[in-house]
Amino acid sequence: MASALQNTATLDDSRSENVDAKLSFLPERLRKKLLPFQEKGITFALQRSGRCMIADEMGLGKTIQAIAISYYYKNEWPLLIVVPSSLRYPWVDEMEKWIPELSPDDISIIQNKTDTGRISTSKVTILGYGLLTSDAQTLVDTLYRQNFKVVVIDESHYMKSRNATRSKILLPIVQKAVRAILLTGTPALGRPEELFMQIEALFPRRFGTWNEYAKKYCNARVRFFGKRPQWDCRGASNLEELHQLLSEIMIRRLKNDVLTQLPPKVRQRISFDLPQAAAKNLNTTFAEWEKLMRNLNSDSAKSHFSEVMNLITRMYKETAIAKAGAVKDYIKMMLENDKLKFLVFAHHLSMLQACTEAVIEKKVRYIRIDGSVPSAERIHLVNQFQKDPDTRVAVLSIQAAGQTRILSNIFTNHVNSLSLMKLLEQKQDQQQHLTLEY
Repeated sequence: MASALQNTATLDDSRSENVDAKLSFLPERLRKKLLPFQEKGITFALQRSGRCMIADEMGLGKTIQAIAISYYYKNEWPLLIVVPSSLRYPWVDEMEKWIPELSPDDISIIQNKTDTGRISTSKVTILGYGLLTSDAQTLVDTLYRQNFKVVVIDESHYMKSRNATRSKILLPIVQKAVRAILLTGTPALGRPEELFMQIEALFPRRFGTWNEYAKKYCNARVRFFGKRPQWDCRGASNLEELHQLLSEIMIRRLKNDVLTQLPPKVRQRISFDLPQAAAKNLNTTFAEWEKLMRNLNSDSAKSHFSEVMNLITRMYKETAIAKAGAVKDYIKMMLENDKLKFLVFAHHLSMLQACTEAVIEKKVRYIRIDGSVPSAERIHLVNQFQKDPDTRVAVLSIQAAGQTRILSNIFTNHVNSLSLMKLLEQKQDQQQHLTLEY
């Protein structure tokens, strides 16, 4: 094995000169944006002919790396990008941002299980996992016929279950593609069972059949569930060997590894589909706003002040309600990473409730601090969030958290006199490299 690895390293070195030339073909804006570790990730993929897994920790720019790799193989498109439903529009934004030659007509976003008309004519097809179900045969047949040569599977841990319908649908698509890039921030290195389908999609039988893999790396053994014997593959064995083999097809960097290369903060805006009912209500409200603004003049400004403020308040509330479903979907997607702890800030009660519902529906332990929580209890909740690894989400009212210095307790374990906004800015600079803005 050592000899094989040495040969692989020599082969990689011999290709390194070609990789620099390959990166020069990227659009200038994209090329200049790449951080050194991201360039290495792209290099890693190109050295492996565009078949690999990028498993960088969340927030390290896996998307931009995948776009760069896909762009290198653009002459082999059509390109299929499979993502959690909440990330379809952010992917469109990123593709249009970094590949300016793409027009809106070049990108098809699949809206439902019968929305197949543009798949055959689009350069890029973006598909949500939620549509890959047993009753989506028309969509699945169209995907198979399209014969995608380049495929990106975002959050590829969605394929971790061998029995899930989406895994079974995606497996032949990825295997048939000439280039396949799997992206995941949670590669489950300690749970080999969850890695098999992703490995099998990239390199069929490279690690043996499922039975061989399970016995060697999952500590598979027969257990009795009631009176019925079953194979239990939830364990782990020979991990050092498995991780060594994975290093040939997977690259993973943690934030601590590349901290000096990261910008002070990264803000990400998540676009989403506006529900029809919400769109109708908002259009009505905006029409009222425009009418009010047209009739407003300097003489009547004071008399209409109350009316203006009431309308602004109503608009904020309605937009919060309109965004609630998309925010729930995004929180659920983040909770797929079972190691991630995060804070969610909201102002309106409807948004706080939506965030809470998302966590409850995923059966995850959480804390919630809003104006109804007594001050003494808030400190206990903060301690729970800090010390209990199973308490993964803090749903926080911006006003309540700011008034009681909850943020400083969560971030630094001590109280200081910083205002809410200054505290947020400072702590983001120090500790956070991903800020979600809804």
